[in-house]
Amino acid sequence: MAPKRESGKLVAENRKARFNFEIEDTIEAGLVLTGTEVKSLRAGKANIAESYASNERGELYLINAHIAEYAGAARDGHEPTRPRKLLLHKREMARLLGAIQREGMALVPLRLY
Repeated sequence: MAPKRESGKLVAENRKARFNFEIEDTIEAGLVLTGTEVKSLRAGKANIAESYASNERGELYLINAHIAEYAGAARDGHEPTRPRKLLLHKREMARLLGAIQREGMALVPLRLY
C-alpha cells in the first residue's frame, strides 16, 4: 500500500524519532488548535522533537509539543506546551490506545504540517 501524501507546508519534523524508535506504522491525525496557534504554525514556529501522544481520559493528546506564542496576539495568547487533542476515528483511536496499554508502544509525531 502506498504511503499517504500530505498536503501543505512542512512546519516541523522529528528527525531523531526515526533513529531512536522503530517505526511500525504511520497515521495521520488532526489537532485541536486555537487561533493564535494556527497563526504561529503558519509562521513556522513549532518544535516536536520531545513530544509524544498520551492517553488522557480515553482520548489521545499530543504532549510537550512546543508551538511558540504568536507575537501579534493582543493579550490572550496560548500556552506554548499545552496538551493538544488529537482528532482520529474512534476505531483507530481504540486500536492505538490498546497498543499503548498492552504492547507498551509509544506514539511519537514525525511531522507537523
